Amino acid sequence: MNGLCPLLLTAITPAIMFVSHSTPALAVNGCHMAPGGVCAQVGYAPGAARSAGGAIAVRAALEMIGVPYSWGGGGIRGPGFGIGKGAKVRGFDCSGLTEYAWARAGVSIGTTTYEQWRSGIKVAKEEIEPGDLVFYDNDASRSGPEHVAVAVDATRMVHAPYTGQFVRVDPLDRTTFMGAVRPTGRAANVDPPDEAGDVDE
Repeated sequence: MNGLCPLLLTAITPAIMFVSHSTPALAVNGCHMAPGGVCAQVGYAPGAARSAGGAIAVRAALEMIGVPYSWGGGGIRGPGFGIGKGAKVRGFDCSGLTEYAWARAGVSIGTTTYEQWRSGIKVAKEEIEPGDLVFYDNDASRSGPEHVAVAVDATRMVHAPYTGQFVRVDPLDRTTFMGAVRPTGRAANVDPPDEAGDVDE
């Protein structure tokens, strides 16, 4: 399991904080080992997020890098066994990862991409901040969105991509980009889960 970094939220300190991971997670994601056992490839500046909730959500999602994709898997308590082709894999699907990340911030955003699409205020692409939910319409034959991720910053997202892959950071800009949502305090608050404790592409 990935190592957990202490949660350091300060709007004053612009220093880059790195997320620690286990050696297998680093190898899976092509990270080179930097001093202190951190992945030098995935930096995150918590001071860049305007909201404490967004900073907590993006940090929680980054801590899950290397966890397998599991169709229907995961939720507010963390990785879990999915359904169908994800029944034997403990991990996250895209909306399970985003639900978990925002639950760590104490906010309920729903369990599916469709619920999450309605979980806050719409944000213009050029105004995306860390923690915002970014959505993609991968299937033109039906009404989307079919995929969701957590924005790390204005150019990168952390997501659970598809079966056979692992939670990872990718560029946010894609031709299938549908929009972004910033979860609000008006969403039903949930107790953040203890530390122990949809159909996509």
